[in-house]
Amino acid sequence: MSTLAYDGTAMLGRQLRRMRNNPGLLILTQTMPVSMLLFFGYVFGSALAVPGAAYRSFLVPGLLVATAAGGVMTGMFQSAQDVHRGVTDRFRTLPMSRAAVPVGQAAADLLVTAAGTVPFLLVGLAVGWRVEGTVLDAAGAVALLLLFRFACVWIGIYLGLLTRSEEAAGQLGGATFLLPLLSSAYIPADGLPDGLRTVAEWNPISAVATALRDLFGNAPVPQEAAWPVAHPVAGSLAWCAVLLAVFVPLAVRRYAHGKR
Repeated sequence: MSTLAYDGTAMLGRQLRRMRNNPGLLILTQTMPVSMLLFFGYVFGSALAVPGAAYRSFLVPGLLVATAAGGVMTGMFQSAQDVHRGVTDRFRTLPMSRAAVPVGQAAADLLVTAAGTVPFLLVGLAVGWRVEGTVLDAAGAVALLLLFRFACVWIGIYLGLLTRSEEAAGQLGGATFLLPLLSSAYIPADGLPDGLRTVAEWNPISAVATALRDLFGNAPVPQEAAWPVAHPVAGSLAWCAVLLAVFVPLAVRRYAHGKR
């Protein structure tokens, strides 16, 4: 087994134990999307042009993607916490792969997210959401969702290593809640003013949300939209590839060199 695989597996186990020992955070991250689904679906749904069950079918994929984007906040807080408490410095003194710690953190988050998606989908089915596409398309939607979460966590890991402070990471992480609001996660972007519509359509969250709606068969793809939304699967894969290509090397380099 290669050094990265061996050390990364060890760090994966460490991250899973860390999450197990902090059940409050796990409960919050699992219950928040469900609470938002019930609130948005039954409160906002009654005031929109796509009311009731139809809006909840539109909303479920958007909330899945908004939750995946929360990986920025999760990754940022955990990596900043390790730096702030000196754990990262201790790991740097060990004879281990420099990529093992961030890889283990990202992999652990991916496993927890995959497990947490199941109860959310069950609640979605209970409130009227349905998979209208094929089983293969639905599996592709879940895989795309997890890929996007993986990319978002790497953004958070880099930002956490950059801030080096739990307080700063917490404050900056709160700002990530604005990202889904500037997208089509909760409402269709075609009703927004031109400037906001352009921002929303070039937001990666919009591309992934549209791709999930298309693959689940919940809503048609907008034709008069920016390229990532008009071609949502290709656009989502392109966004994920760009984010990973940029932030994986940045995070690994930042972890390896510390303050330099």
